[in-house]
Amino acid sequence: MITMPKTFRRFTNATAISLAMALIPGAAGVVAQERPLLIEGTQTLYQRVLTRPGATLRDEPGEEEGEALPAFQPLYVFMRQDGWSQVGHSASAAPVGWVDNTQVIEWNQNIVAAFTNPANRKRQFLFRTEEALRALMESEALRPMQDALIEKAASGLIAPEDNVVAAEPENFVNIQDELYIMPILDYVEDVHPLNYDDNLIMHVASAALHEELPMPEEPATTGEFDAGVVFVLDTTRSMGPYIGRTRDALEQIINDVRGTDVGDRINFGAIGFRDSVEAVPGLEYRTKVIVELARRDDQTPVLAAVQEATQVAEASSPGFNEDSLAGVEDAIEIDQWLSGSADPFDGRYIILVTDAGPNDVNDPLTRSRIGAAELQSMAREKGIVVMTLHLKTADGGQANHEYAAEQYRQLSRFDDGQYYYPIENGSEDAFEQTVTLLVTALTDHVRAALGEESVLSEEETGDDLVELGRAMRLAYLGAREGTRAPAVFDGWVSERAIEDPRALTIKPRLLITKNELATMAELTENIVRIGESTREQDDATAFFDQLQGVIATMAQNPDNLLAADAGTIGGALEYLERLPYRSPILAIDSRRWGESAMVRRGILDVLRQKLVLYRKWLFDQTVWTELYEGAPDGEWVFAMPFDVLP
Repeated sequence: MITMPKTFRRFTNATAISLAMALIPGAAGVVAQERPLLIEGTQTLYQRVLTRPGATLRDEPGEEEGEALPAFQPLYVFMRQDGWSQVGHSASAAPVGWVDNTQVIEWNQNIVAAFTNPANRKRQFLFRTEEALRALMESEALRPMQDALIEKAASGLIAPEDNVVAAEPENFVNIQDELYIMPILDYVEDVHPLNYDDNLIMHVASAALHEELPMPEEPATTGEFDAGVVFVLDTTRSMGPYIGRTRDALEQIINDVRGTDVGDRINFGAIGFRDSVEAVPGLEYRTKVIVELARRDDQTPVLAAVQEATQVAEASSPGFNEDSLAGVEDAIEIDQWLSGSADPFDGRYIILVTDAGPNDVNDPLTRSRIGAAELQSMAREKGIVVMTLHLKTADGGQANHEYAAEQYRQLSRFDDGQYYYPIENGSEDAFEQTVTLLVTALTDHVRAALGEESVLSEEETGDDLVELGRAMRLAYLGAREGTRAPAVFDGWVSERAIEDPRALTIKPRLLITKNELATMAELTENIVRIGESTREQDDATAFFDQLQGVIATMAQNPDNLLAADAGTIGGALEYLERLPYRSPILAIDSRRWGESAMVRRGILDVLRQKLVLYRKWLFDQTVWTELYEGAPDGEWVFAMPFDVLP
């Protein structure tokens, strides 16, 4: 697996890069063209290749000597000549040399595979052939055969007849903390033989560059496993008793762990939220840091701050819903979560406590136009789990409870787990019991990492929380130990766990450049702007006419890779249409746009929320990685999850 520690941010070693960049473009009298070759039948997609192990960069075709290239390095193709390809690192810079076509693999998908956290499934394998993978998946003896392979992998006894080329790392490698390139060379859309759900069978490649890439001077994480917990508390008029109960539960747990190793390794913070102070100045604040998340020997300041928060707002909010998502957004953006800090927390938890639903993203009183699903993506990319305690009080009513539950379930997903906890009838006793259960379970996550016995049994804790603790520990161990995949390989793997199709093994991601995301954001912004001005059914044709005019104008910029004559929204971004990803928005045409005002509103709502997320990522330098030394800012890359595409 090609790994790039964030502290290094290089795709190849400095010596190889400097030599490659010094080569003369267009050697042997061949004039290099300004841009890479297009994939046949496309207007904007450039041809790319991946280097095979042992590939060599020459400064002209046919040369015997050259510089060795890392395995599976992505390169753009500028010219093809007699079995050779002229290649470069960048679509907007000159090519750097030539490679023998037998030493490269065509790679026109621009998608990479990322392992999921293996907490809720068994260790998976990459097989030499698609047939070998299918033979195991379709065998009646699947489980014992898989267990035997896991045992062989643990003892280093995998044999050639097993047809296994690599085993998944035991610990979790977070692609956001340490970008690795595991390109998907090919895929087959199929069904899983155990339950016939949709499944991808993928041909992937990778390499671990132990010699070419220096290890970071400092480990990705230091010390023992510790956890940060941030409460996001609704501090409006109805919440006083519940905040008091939160303090009571915290006090009991803090007293129980005071002076122990566990007490030293779990720390708390709290953020309060209300609603728009522009609408109701008496609310005093929309969001407020009640107490910062920080490592403390004494948690008394946390208890005192939460106690003070029981002095809830005197004024009433406008409407029953509150700006809860603003509070969660602030909690997600706390600096201590980030891998760039000196010693980030290993377990990362946000606990939202509220009796109201979130404001609608279209409400003019809402602070941010980002929705629950997009916030969940932000949190997940930072390794943060959001848990929601939703007090279903009589004041809210069934309609509000159903709306709030739908939103908070989206917000409170993490991998395959669901961390939404409704408190029926707003029972104060049930609420305090749930807070106590959750925080005790989180302290048990620390105990398990320390090798201590848990306070709660697995039955008391519940499967999702048990698996969450294991996921956090596997991520911590992967970061601490610098876990990497085996040596160079290419093989076949199932998107879903071979023994349990409910669990994802691989999440395909789009390796997108900053220029490409900026183009996606600009196009999304224009769609929303034009869509809001052409809301009537008769305006559907006008909408697409205006949109095509905008696309044509944007396409004049060579950095905006847009198909100028697209007939659908998705067609403008050709690379999206070629992905194993389906979105009803991408297929919208003038007929569908004109069918229903509800369809139009739904499309615009989703796009507004995604646009906020795109802008956040564009300005968050921590998510971007430099693929080669000297890459311009617009060509830094981000492994973007499919589920946040338009």
